[in-house]
Amino acid sequence: MTGRPSRRRMLGFSGASLLVGGAAGAGLGRVATAEPSQTPPVPPVPFHGRHQAGIVTPVQDRLHFAAFDVVTDDRAELVRMLKEWTVAAAAMTRGRPVGDGAVGGLPQAPPDDTGEALGLPPSRLTLTIGFGAGLFEKSGKDRFGIRDKRPAALVDLPHFPGDRLDPARGGGDIAVQACADDPQVAVHAVRNLARIGFGTVAVRWSQLGFGKTSSTTPAEQTPRNLFGFKDGTENIPGTDAGLLDDHVWAADGWMAGGSYMVVRRIRMHIETWDRTSLLEQEDIIGRDKSEGAPAGRSKERDKVALAALKPDAHVRLAHPDTNHGARILRRGYSFTDGTDGLGRLDAGLFFIAFQRDPRKGFIPIQQSLAGDALNEYIQHVGSGIYACPPGVNQGGYWGETLFG
Repeated sequence: MTGRPSRRRMLGFSGASLLVGGAAGAGLGRVATAEPSQTPPVPPVPFHGRHQAGIVTPVQDRLHFAAFDVVTDDRAELVRMLKEWTVAAAAMTRGRPVGDGAVGGLPQAPPDDTGEALGLPPSRLTLTIGFGAGLFEKSGKDRFGIRDKRPAALVDLPHFPGDRLDPARGGGDIAVQACADDPQVAVHAVRNLARIGFGTVAVRWSQLGFGKTSSTTPAEQTPRNLFGFKDGTENIPGTDAGLLDDHVWAADGWMAGGSYMVVRRIRMHIETWDRTSLLEQEDIIGRDKSEGAPAGRSKERDKVALAALKPDAHVRLAHPDTNHGARILRRGYSFTDGTDGLGRLDAGLFFIAFQRDPRKGFIPIQQSLAGDALNEYIQHVGSGIYACPPGVNQGGYWGETLFG
């Protein structure tokens, strides 16, 4: 649907804008203006295609993740919103405003675009959507006539040892991952989707992330997490079509060409880690802190010798050879959300993983990590799993293979 949002949607957004803008916008500390630059502009990431962008796309530096609850039982209204979201997403990823923009249209009505990205380039913005189990059935009710279409791979994640999950930081009927090289561009994208969806969806929880902790482009320098170690050395390259087909892309039914996204908000006990000796830190991870080389090796990408690692080393327990070849595509981000009231940073890793089937990817790997020495320094406090449909063709919409 390409028309303007209804006046009901426009006039009703104020609460949603405060929720998303207030939670995510604090501390950005910048004005949406662009200075002339001699650097050639970075081209936008194509929105349309066989697969959704934001999965194998070279990882951007900033994240705004948001999960929504669907608050209507009207299938037609939900589909209409998904169509409006798709049009808006395609525009924003090209650096264009939503609808008539922030300063177009009737002066007496709220503008179509919230305006904080005026003058900013697209900054490689990608928007990736996923559907949670509650969209297919909630409280025993098949709200949208799609209960029988819930994929077998969209399982409820089991309870893992050490989990301390906050119900307010998990689940959701629809998830949106916004990644960009500019935090204001990512926040703007999610904020506008929330505005468009007011009355149909409500934000359940969200997370800002910075400083990518994994890379889908091995030629680039491997990023470091908040513990100071290189993270994601063994990640699946976004250019390896064979590995992607084997481990990332779903192949069946309406999900063909899509993928399954698992997110985990992992609190890192920074202060405890910072009082741990370097030798112990390296034993816990299984790599040296300077180069990132696995124990017993000299270079980061040298083959891991599992026998040279401590039995409970993180790298050893997460390695594909320990998990019958299980692999996932990671797109994690660091986060800091102030303090916990006791003088400790509320900081950590917002873990994101895409896979062909969580039953053969994240779940067995996470179960293997039950004995990880790193567990003394981390705790999983938020969680979600979502079925991300295939990409969108020109004229199509997010979820068309499910609802069409």
